[in-house]
Amino acid sequence: MAIIQYEHDFHVKKVLVSVQEHLKGRHREHCLCWQNCQFFKPNLLENCEIAQANYELCVEYNIVTPVFECPKFTKNK
Repeated sequence: MAIIQYEHDFHVKKVLVSVQEHLKGRHREHCLCWQNCQFFKPNLLENCEIAQANYELCVEYNIVTPVFECPKFTKNK
């Protein structure tokens, strides 16, 4: 399993991160937020507080952390 580095764009900054090569760029397909959750509104003040806190943690520590389990997930109709 190869580990590669690439420049991840957090929109507020770009940072060099390491990732398993086969997972690069696959964050959104695994993250519940991006699976059409009605509370997920990135870049808006009314964004889900859990998603926003996760994003801020990722930016602070230069990590990419998908949400796999969430008590608030509700699929948009």
